[in-house]
Amino acid sequence: MSLEEKLTQLREQALNEIENVTSDVKSLHEVRVNWLGKKGPITEVLRGMKDLTPEERPAIGALANDVRDALADAIAKRQITLESEALTAQLAEETLDVTLPGRAVQQGQPHVLQQIIETLEDQFIGMGYQIVEGPEVEQDKYNFEMMNLPKDHPARDMQDTFYITPEILMRTQTSPVQARTLETHDFNVGPLKMISPGRVYRRDTDDATHSHQFHQVEGLVIDKKITMGDLKGTLLAVAHQLFGEDHDIRLRPSYFPFTEPSVEVDISWGAVMPDTKPEDIEWIEVLGAGMVHPNVLRMAGVDPDVYGGFAFGLGPDRFAMLKYGVEDIRNFYLNDVRFLTQFDQKG
Repeated sequence: MSLEEKLTQLREQALNEIENVTSDVKSLHEVRVNWLGKKGPITEVLRGMKDLTPEERPAIGALANDVRDALADAIAKRQITLESEALTAQLAEETLDVTLPGRAVQQGQPHVLQQIIETLEDQFIGMGYQIVEGPEVEQDKYNFEMMNLPKDHPARDMQDTFYITPEILMRTQTSPVQARTLETHDFNVGPLKMISPGRVYRRDTDDATHSHQFHQVEGLVIDKKITMGDLKGTLLAVAHQLFGEDHDIRLRPSYFPFTEPSVEVDISWGAVMPDTKPEDIEWIEVLGAGMVHPNVLRMAGVDPDVYGGFAFGLGPDRFAMLKYGVEDIRNFYLNDVRFLTQFDQKG
C-alpha cells in the first residue's frame, strides 16, 4: 500500500473515531494525542517519506498537511459540540422550577424613634420652619458658653458629657446648632424659624428611663414681637399632632440658663373632655421651653432690644415611650425585631 493510500485510510479512521467520541473533552484530547502526536500513526507514515523520490515528496507532503488540518478541524468542532452538550446537561440538572412559590422578602420600616422625628419634621416644615443639623462632636463654646453656660456655671453639672479634649466634647443638646445658625442668619431676609433634630450624649447611667445617648428635637424662633402665646400655641399643636386633639398642655415656671422666663411643659395623661374638672386632670412633664435669654442673642450678634423669640427642646425617645406605653427606654436600642415591628407605619 502506497503512502498516499495509507494517509487516506488513516484520515477516514481518525475522522470516524473523532465523531464517535461522546463522553467528554478529556477523551477527545486522548484521541488527538493518539492520532496527531509524535508517536501517532500519521507521524509514523511520514517517516517513510525518506524512501520517496524527490518528485513524489511534494505531493505526499501536501496530502499529509491536508490530513493533519482535517483532523485538527474535526477535533475542534467536536470539542465545541461536547462542551455545548455538557453545558446543556448541567443547566438541565440545575434548572430552577420557577413555578414553585417564592419566599417573600420581609420589608423593613423606619425605626419608631425615626417615625416620631419625621412626624415632627413634617409638621414644622408645614409651619414654615427649616430643618438644620449640626455636628455631634462639638466645641464647648457652642455647646455651653453661647447657651449662657460659662465654664463655672453650676448648671453644667446636669449635662456632664464625654470630653475628647478640654474644649471638644460630645454635644449634650442640639442647641449648638441653634447658636451656629443664629450667628449666620440674615434677619433682613426674614425671621429665623428652625428645628434641630439629632443624637445627643450625656454621662448618665443607663436604666429604664435614662440613656447615655438619646435624641432631641429643639426648636427656635427669632423675630420681632414674638410672645409666650406664640410658644404655647406651637407646643399645643405639637401635642395634638402626636397624642391627639383631646389632650391639653400646661406651662409651669422653671429655670433654664438659656431662656428667661423658662417653663416646664406638661401634657394631660388622658383625654380632656369639656366637662373634665381641672382637679381630675393628670399631668406628665414632657419638655422644657421659654423665651430666649438676651445673653444668648447678644453672644450670637443679635440685638435683644430689637429681636426676641422662644426656644424649646423635646425628646423623641420620651414622646415614643408616652405615645406607645413603652416602659424601658433601652428597648429602643436593643434592635429586637419583635419589639420594633410593633410600630409598623402601615398598621
